[in-house]
Amino acid sequence: MATISQSYLFPSNPTQQNSNPRKLRITYSLSFKEPSNEDDNVEKWRDDLRVMFAAGGTGGHIYPAIAIADQLKTINPDTQILFIGTPNGMESIAVPSAGYDFRTVPATPLARPLISLQNIFVFPFQLAKSMIISFQELQKFDPDIVVGTGGYVSFPVCLAAALKGVNLVIQEQNSMPGIANWWLSFVADKVLVAFHSTVDSFVMKKKCVVCGNPVRLSLMQYVSRAVARTHFFPRAGNPDAKVLLVLGGSLGANAINIALLNLYYELLERKDLFIIWQTGVEAFDEMESLVKSHPNVILTAFLHSMDLAYAAADLIVSRAGAMTCCEILATGKPSILIPSPNAAEGHQFNNASLMADLAGSRIITEDELDSTTLEAEISEILDNEYLMAEMSQRALQAAKPNACAEIIITDNETLMAEMSHRALQAAKLQSPMLVLRLQNRSLLSDFRGDVAAEMAGFSYTTAALSKKESRVKDGEFAELDT
Repeated sequence: MATISQSYLFPSNPTQQNSNPRKLRITYSLSFKEPSNEDDNVEKWRDDLRVMFAAGGTGGHIYPAIAIADQLKTINPDTQILFIGTPNGMESIAVPSAGYDFRTVPATPLARPLISLQNIFVFPFQLAKSMIISFQELQKFDPDIVVGTGGYVSFPVCLAAALKGVNLVIQEQNSMPGIANWWLSFVADKVLVAFHSTVDSFVMKKKCVVCGNPVRLSLMQYVSRAVARTHFFPRAGNPDAKVLLVLGGSLGANAINIALLNLYYELLERKDLFIIWQTGVEAFDEMESLVKSHPNVILTAFLHSMDLAYAAADLIVSRAGAMTCCEILATGKPSILIPSPNAAEGHQFNNASLMADLAGSRIITEDELDSTTLEAEISEILDNEYLMAEMSQRALQAAKPNACAEIIITDNETLMAEMSHRALQAAKLQSPMLVLRLQNRSLLSDFRGDVAAEMAGFSYTTAALSKKESRVKDGEFAELDT
């Protein structure tokens, strides 16, 4: 059993107690112990944990939710998860493919400009209809917590959850929040953001937790460069060959496709250059008819093996969606970013600017984009090994690869803290099966490793407990100074 004394955190085996234990400042306490009959009430609560995700529209909203759900399932396979999305959106395919239950709510798009006849006369009725259906889904599933990661469908679901008194967390992937998340921040219990600069954009700054963007678990698993390249180009024998990965987003980017269409054959004149070209679903048929077949070019509507694509790439040309930017950082790849001018509130340009500061990414605006400009940037990077190494190192240093763990573990009011009054009642505050938050954030990664080892062979339960909420007798839990 891992216990907490009044001065130190001891290992689970008292006979192997460290002679020089680390002093920690403890806000919340944690304990693991073998299951017993007296803990049946707590186990019953744990098995009944229910999390609802509201996400839709693009992969940048959908895959963060899937990543968080995967992490929750890894920690506790008994967690019940439900996704809410639109019936015809990308999420209707991506979520069931990931193995999660999926239900639909009509989207409530906000027209641009904001002051328009559609927003005045049509939007209120669409929102009312979506919220009625959202209330019904909330009533059926009875979640302990709702997590909104963006998309038009996220707003009515999250607003209905807040009005119903369900614990609400929103996750903002971009460097600047959208209108929906900005308004939802007033009713959310926590706002999870990717960048420190994003906190300044919210009025309710105390609710913000900087966690980074959750990256798909598959991207965090090591895949050798040679194996990844063999997957796409089995006959590519030269280990010094370069691979260019072109990403237009899940729906595609017409401007990038056209620029590369006028350039790709010139690029292939370079020795040992290979191109993985994701056109996007909507543009694939047209591009397939225009691009000549070549053994050094892979043309695809959508990349299902993104982990292999990133591992194989030397340079990435991409839109500047928030999740793509975070995946570029997590995989440590040099990049040329072409922000979409159609993204709401200029999200992508802000993301690209931040990437330029953090990782040295090159930015080409769509007004500047043509085959000549793109070729010049590609050649300058690929021909300079020192520059590529520097950009890769800066990207890795700026990455937050453990964002999922940060989201789940970092704050007592985020996911693994459940924020559930029902959990507190079930636990009856009789045992210290509570989430730990270390004031010394640098120790978090080490502690996670210790916790992971403890989880093997032990059952565990987590519940939120703040000092004001605690009714535990004095001395049972102690706040320790460093």
